[in-house]
Amino acid sequence: MLLPRLLAALLLAGISIARADSLVLLTENLPPFNMALNGGNFARDEGVGGISSDSLRLVCQRAGVECQQILRFPWQRVYDQALAEPGYGLFSVARTVEREGLFKWVGPIASEDWVLLARADSPLVLASLEDARKYRLGGYQGDAPSQKLVDGGLEVQLSLYDRENPERLAKGQIDLWVTSAVAGQYLARQQGYKDFRVALTFGRGDLYLALNKETPDALVERLRQALEQLRSEGALEAVAQKY
Repeated sequence: MLLPRLLAALLLAGISIARADSLVLLTENLPPFNMALNGGNFARDEGVGGISSDSLRLVCQRAGVECQQILRFPWQRVYDQALAEPGYGLFSVARTVEREGLFKWVGPIASEDWVLLARADSPLVLASLEDARKYRLGGYQGDAPSQKLVDGGLEVQLSLYDRENPERLAKGQIDLWVTSAVAGQYLARQQGYKDFRVALTFGRGDLYLALNKETPDALVERLRQALEQLRSEGALEAVAQKY
């Protein structure tokens, strides 16, 4: 009688361990860091690609953690889910002062400059964000660069889809696009726009994996150590070079 009970206890313990060593990592379309390879607004696992996505696959593999990746729209939905549900994480997230205490952090996975993009033929010249107040700014709802400007009192026309902004800029519906240098130019090139220039660089953001605060500290530390090992080996740089 004792043996079956012992086996049952071990089985339950094994299930608990398996659950503790698995995570659901949510993301959005933010090429080239994370994106649905089919071009849509939903993808999972191997259907999700990009610098951060591929890097986190390596990190999870090295750490011995089963990580499922799910890409959904909109950003606010996946952000709120990772914030509320244990066992969930979110990438690629700018680690801002406002978000610092809301998650446990692994990273940085990548970095990017925050910029204002203008059309190449635009005559406007900016020396500071204050100069941008007199122009029509367009950005992406929930995006850290846009939120920084909104918090600073600048008026930003926010869209639900960031892919709308290259066209808005090209057509003159906005004067400046609030975005990041890598992701913004990548998205613009995907849509055939190659004539945008950086009018102003106003910040820099490191991109992280943000984990629900209930994530065990030991698991977070394993992921951090795996990330740093891969960084020191040059594996993360190799991933970035692919894109």
